[in-house]
Amino acid sequence: MPNSNTRPKRDRRTRRQPREDPARNELICRTLESAQQCLSNQDYGTAFVYYLLVLNLAPVLKHFARESFRFTLFKIVDEWESEGRIEELLHSFGLALEVFPDDEIILNSLGELLFRLGFRDEAASHFHKALKLKPDYPEARENFYRAANWLVERWHFLMLNDRGRNQKYQQAIQKAVERGCNTVLDIGTGTGILGMCAKKAGAASVFACEWSKTMYELACEVVTANGMKGGINILHKKSLDMEVPKDIPHRVSLVNISHDTMSPEASETGRVIPAGATVFGMAVESLEVRRHHRLCVSEVGGLSLRAVGQLHSPPFRALDIDFNNVKELEGLSSREMQRLHLPVTQEGTLDALAVWFQLHLDQESSISTGPQEDTCWEQAIYPIQNPDPVTLRPGDQLVVEVSCRNAYLRLCSVAVARDGHEVCLDRDRLDQHRVDDQQPGTTANPTSTPTLEAELCSTLAGLQTHQSPAKDVCVLQCSEIALLNNGHYHQSFKRALDTLLNDLSLARENRAPIAAPNSNAASSDPTDDLLYVLDVSEGFSLLSLMAARHVHVKAFSSVEKSQQQDVLRRLAGANGVPEQRLEFWLNRVLQKPSGEKLWSAIILDCVETSGLIRQKLMEKALLASFLLEEGGRVFPQRIVMYGMLVESDTLLLENAVQGQEPTLGFNIAPFINQFTVPVHVFLDFSTLDCRHLSESVELFVLDLMSDSNYTNREVKVRATSSGRVTAVPFWYQIHLDREVSVSTLRQDSHWKQAAVVLQSSLEVHSGDWVCLAVQVHNSSISMSARLDDEPASVAEDASTAVAEEASAAVVEEASAAVVEDASVAEDASVAENASVAAKSSFAMGTS
Repeated sequence: MPNSNTRPKRDRRTRRQPREDPARNELICRTLESAQQCLSNQDYGTAFVYYLLVLNLAPVLKHFARESFRFTLFKIVDEWESEGRIEELLHSFGLALEVFPDDEIILNSLGELLFRLGFRDEAASHFHKALKLKPDYPEARENFYRAANWLVERWHFLMLNDRGRNQKYQQAIQKAVERGCNTVLDIGTGTGILGMCAKKAGAASVFACEWSKTMYELACEVVTANGMKGGINILHKKSLDMEVPKDIPHRVSLVNISHDTMSPEASETGRVIPAGATVFGMAVESLEVRRHHRLCVSEVGGLSLRAVGQLHSPPFRALDIDFNNVKELEGLSSREMQRLHLPVTQEGTLDALAVWFQLHLDQESSISTGPQEDTCWEQAIYPIQNPDPVTLRPGDQLVVEVSCRNAYLRLCSVAVARDGHEVCLDRDRLDQHRVDDQQPGTTANPTSTPTLEAELCSTLAGLQTHQSPAKDVCVLQCSEIALLNNGHYHQSFKRALDTLLNDLSLARENRAPIAAPNSNAASSDPTDDLLYVLDVSEGFSLLSLMAARHVHVKAFSSVEKSQQQDVLRRLAGANGVPEQRLEFWLNRVLQKPSGEKLWSAIILDCVETSGLIRQKLMEKALLASFLLEEGGRVFPQRIVMYGMLVESDTLLLENAVQGQEPTLGFNIAPFINQFTVPVHVFLDFSTLDCRHLSESVELFVLDLMSDSNYTNREVKVRATSSGRVTAVPFWYQIHLDREVSVSTLRQDSHWKQAAVVLQSSLEVHSGDWVCLAVQVHNSSISMSARLDDEPASVAEDASTAVAEEASAAVVEEASAAVVEDASVAEDASVAENASVAAKSSFAMGTS
C-alpha cells in the first residue's frame, strides 16, 4: 500500500502562477502615484519612503522606477547633508542598497558621501565595488584614484623604493634576531616588509599590527604572496590597544616602538628598532611658509585689512630619545619644558622652525632625515603663527620651548633675547604680563586694547595647530590663508566684477521704462533694481563681499562655518557694506535667488588647490548659465590648461615601486602598485626635481560659457632636449573675462600644480615631435604619448578642431537636470520627467 502522506509530484512546467491580488495592485498604484506627487512637490524624503514601499511590494517595478528612485535619493543627499542629517542619510543609503545591492551608481554615491565625511577606507571599498560591477565607470575610477591618494600616500612608494633605508633596517633586524630577539612585533607594518625581514632572519614568532584597513588587507596579500602566511600574524588593530595574551600570546623581545609589549628580559635581550633618535631643528625664513600661515597683506581686493607680519641659524639639538630605556620613555611626557637659547646668525623674518631627526637603528647604523640627505623622508615645519612679523638680527638669541607632551613633540618660539632683555613673542603671554604688571586700582593702557582691524587680522591668521582655538578665533586651512595673501587673484577678480556690474547697472539705467503719469512709483519693490551675485567657492572666500561693496548689488556667500560667516559680517561692517546686502547660501544648490529673479554673476570655484579641475565643473557651469540674467556671466569664463614634457625620477619613485630590487627581493610591487594613480597632485613645479624637455604648450581649453566643449584632443609638442619623457606637469590660465586672467603657476598662487605620470617612459631626442593624446572627463585627466613622424607644420587650433568632438550626450543630460532643478515638472507625467532628470542629476553628481 502506498504511503498515504505521499503527494503526487507536480510538474514544474504546469505550476500555477500566483493569483492576482486586486487590493495589493491598488495599493502599489496609489503608492506610486503618491511618490510621483511628492516628487513633483519636491518633498523628496516622503517620495523616497513611498518608492521604498513600492519596490519592496513589487520588485518587478525596479527596472521602471530605478532612475526616479536614484534621483530622489540624490536629492535627499543634497538636502539632508546641508542640514547635517548624516545618520538619516547613511540609513537611507542602507535601505537603497537593500533594494538595489548591485547598483554601481548608488555605491559610488555612497562612497562620495563617506569620503566627504572622512571615512576614506569605507569609501574606497564602495568605489572598488562599483568598479567591479562596471569597470569602465569613469566617476568611480576617478573617485577610487582620489581615495587611493589618501589611503596609500605617495611616501609609501618612496620609502619602498629607498633600498638604502630598507637594507639598513634589514641589517639591524638580522643582528637583533641573531643576538636572541626571536619574538618580534612590527608596529604599523604597512606592506609588511619589516615583518618579513624578521621572519627571513629566523625569528620564531612574528606579529604585526596595522590600523588602516586598506594597508592591513594589502599586508595580508603581500605576506601570503611571499609564502609567509602562517609565519606572520597580522592584526587590524592599534598597537596601544593590543593586549597580552588576548592579541598576542606573550611579550616580545623585538619591537619597533611600543614598550607595552616588551619582554621582562628587555634589559638583557630586548631590543627596539630604531634604538633611539636625536631631534634637530633650525629657525628659518621662508616666504612660502609665511604666506600659508600669516596674513601678509593690508587689503584684499579693495577690502581693508591689517598687515601681518627669512632668517637662518645653526641647527640646534632639540631632544635625545632612547627607545630602549623604558624609564626614560615613561618620563618623557612628564619631563619639564626645556628652554633653549639659539644664537641668530643672519638678519631676517622668523617664519618657522624646521625639524628633522637622526634615527639610530642600533649602535652601528643610523639614518638621517636632514635636508641634505638623500632619503625618502622630509622635514617637519613648525610655522610661527604670530600675526605680527618677528625680525631677528645677528647677536639676538631666539628662545624656544621644547616638550613632548602626550607623545607629540612640541616646539614654540616664545621670546627674543636682545641687549639683555627678553621680548615676548606670544601675544597671550604678553597681554597677561601687561595685566599682571598693573598696579591695583589702575586701568589698562588704552593703546593695548586691540582695534577691530587687529582683531580681524588675528582672526584671519589664527590657525591653531597645537591647541583648541580660542572662542573668538577663526580656524582657516593653510591654503585659505595663502588665498587671502594672493593679492593678484583678488585684484583680478575685483577688476572683472567691477566691469561686469558697472556694465549691467548702466544697461538697466538705459532701458528703464518711463513711469506713467498715474503710476505709483513708490509702491515698486526696491529689490527689483538689485543685481544678484552668488559665490559658491569652496571654503573661505571674500569674493561675495567684494561684490556686495557695489551699491546696487546683493551678494550671497556659500561659506558654511559660523566663525567664518562672522568674519565676513565683521569685514562687511568695517568696510561699510550694509548687513542686508550680504546673505549666506548654505544649500549650495544652483537655483534662482528668489521668485523670478536671475543671477547677474555666479562665481564657481573651478580648480582645487591640489591642481585638479573641480569635479562636475562643466555640468555646474552649464546649469549656472541657465540661471543668468541677460548679460550675466559665469566666473571664470574660460580655463586653458598648459603643460610641459619633463624627465623626473622623483615622480616615477612616487608613482610605483620599481621592481623587487629596492624591496630586498620581496614581492611587494604588484600589490602596492594597485594603488598607483595616473595623476600626482599638490606638486610645486618650481621645486620639482626634473629636467624640462620642451617648452610649455596649450593642452586643453574649457569654455564655461559654452555648451560645446571637447573631451579629447591630440597635441604635438617639440622636444627641446634629449631624454626620457616620464611625466607631463600641468597648470591653468583662468580667464575671468576677455581681458583679465590669473595663473595657477604664479609664485604667489595658493594653488599647487599636478602632473600626469606616463605608463611607459618615452625616449626623445632634441627636435623630435611628441604627440600627446589628452582626455578630460570631469576632473579626471589622462594622457598618453607617442613619437610623431610628421612635422607639426600647422599649429593645431584647439578651440576649432576639437569643438566638433563635443559630447552631445553630456549637454543633453545636463540640460535635462537644469530643467528639473530650475522648476520641477508641472505636468501630469511627473514620473517620466523625474526618471529622465534622475539620469542627468547623477551625471552631475547632484552637486
